[in-house]
Amino acid sequence: MPALENRTSRYRVEQLMTEAVIHEFLARTKYRIVSTGDSADAVLHGEITSLETTPVVFDTTTIPNTNAAAARVTVMLVSVRLKVWLEERETKKVLYRNDNFLFREPYEVSTNTATFFDEQGPALGRMARDFASRLVADVLENF
Repeated sequence: MPALENRTSRYRVEQLMTEAVIHEFLARTKYRIVSTGDSADAVLHGEITSLETTPVVFDTTTIPNTNAAAARVTVMLVSVRLKVWLEERETKKVLYRNDNFLFREPYEVSTNTATFFDEQGPALGRMARDFASRLVADVLENF
């Protein structure tokens, strides 16, 4: 399986998502993943066309000793859109195709500012695993 192509500005997201998809195929199927397409029966291709994060839930608190209120994001919605296709290697026959694969998942965000940035990497890892699970299920069900 070649690495997913990243058409977004998010750094390394294609590596995380490709690794997660490979792991998911190995864990859920009897398929073998090979490093070169020359020995494969089929090849899964994909392009990450967009990745957006949107705040959806806020925690409003009053700032001590003032009448001002501050709102902190507590839940973000991550949306990833891809083009994905599985093709037979020799004939190039498309076995599965989804030009608008959309993955959306809400994730809680720490309100502790000291740990907020430390959570970004693990959150992307969780998102990649959840995405891979959904993608592999979709490919297997529609193949």
